[in-house]
Amino acid sequence: MWLRAVVNGTGAGLVGVLVMTAAERLEQRRTGRPDSHVPGRTLLRLAGLPERPGRQPVAANLAMHVGQGVLLGSVRGVMAAAGLRGPWASAMFWALRLTNDQILENATGVGAPPWTWPRRELAVDLAHKAVYAFTTGLVADALAAREGPGPGRRHANLRAGRHENVGPIPR
Repeated sequence: MWLRAVVNGTGAGLVGVLVMTAAERLEQRRTGRPDSHVPGRTLLRLAGLPERPGRQPVAANLAMHVGQGVLLGSVRGVMAAAGLRGPWASAMFWALRLTNDQILENATGVGAPPWTWPRRELAVDLAHKAVYAFTTGLVADALAAREGPGPGRRHANLRAGRHENVGPIPR
């Protein structure tokens, strides 16, 4: 079950990153905003590869952009298989995606904390990551639904609400 959840999640993450990328391209055409090369620079630093001043790391940028989307999608697949589905779960996943980016970008010195960014840049990043998170969630939830409600949802179905006298579901 869990291996299938990881595989389903990586597929969902790929769909999510493709939709996010399409949304980014549309937004860039409309606003004239250039590509960000922060993901590529972050990957170069994480891998200990040399940076080339004056040159944009296009291949590294694509690898990091797609790679993070696919790898983090596996987490959303596991969430869906466990019964964490729907918009609430996708909002939780959105926070995870944002946190992952910020840890890597800030730990490498490539990025700065988001509360220091220009507000427009922050809004654009939040919007694009929301597109990724909710698209990935829709796909992961649909794939997981084929396997049933998941253990967390089965537990919740025992009795509506949160009660201390409702024990775990049988194995």
